[in-house]
Amino acid sequence: MAHVSGALDKNAAYPKAFNELKAEEHVLESWELRQVKYLNNLVEQDHRFIKRLTKPAMGFFSFEAARRTLQGYEMMNMMRKGQLQGVDKGDVRGQVALVAKLFGVVV
Repeated sequence: MAHVSGALDKNAAYPKAFNELKAEEHVLESWELRQVKYLNNLVEQDHRFIKRLTKPAMGFFSFEAARRTLQGYEMMNMMRKGQLQGVDKGDVRGQVALVAKLFGVVV
């Protein structure tokens, strides 16, 4: 059985929201909700980096701008932490090569 990427803390609102998403077919029927006590501490710790970057921006002009910016922040943070296949943690040359490849830039 497939799992939703990651897990959620034990917030009481999640099961209802997840079941509604399933009923509306926004998530696959085979997905299941995994709730882990105290996970929120890990989530907050992991996103502290993102919060630090977004606070000085004082908001975004559109949802799309926010989505793209946050995706970029998350990708760079994952790369820095060595969470991407093919780019090891601390491999600056590999990180530069990946970013250059993604944006079609010659390095």
